[in-house]
Amino acid sequence: MLFVASHSIAASGALPQRSWLNWGIYLAKLQRRNDPLDQGRADLQASSMIKSELIKRIASQNPHLFERDIEKVVNAIFDAMVEALRRGDRVELRGFGAFSVKLREARTGRNPRTGAIVAVGKKAMPAFKTGKEMRARLNRETTPGET
Repeated sequence: MLFVASHSIAASGALPQRSWLNWGIYLAKLQRRNDPLDQGRADLQASSMIKSELIKRIASQNPHLFERDIEKVVNAIFDAMVEALRRGDRVELRGFGAFSVKLREARTGRNPRTGAIVAVGKKAMPAFKTGKEMRARLNRETTPGET
């Protein structure tokens, strides 16, 4: 009944159109809103920042810089990090964390659809470990007046 009711609400235009799977996730989140611990977790997972948003945030904090210049700097930093990781180096940002590369050996796997055995080649996987300061900042208690 709830499934049909949510569809009729969306069809009426009162809420944005969503796929059925998204409606299930949306309704589950609505049910958990009353639990403050779950609300904190939902707040952390509710939004993510993409590179363009990072660039816009830096530009808003530094109006004397052009957005295209900030984009070049951010891209240069990311490119330098990727090149260092490709060489096998560890990239450490003090107070933030450390990026490294974990090598996964070649193995045999299975195609989940057909069940056929497939050779999976070795590959390098990026890994990230948070720094002590980052963990402390994420886990500190916030007061109502603090943002």
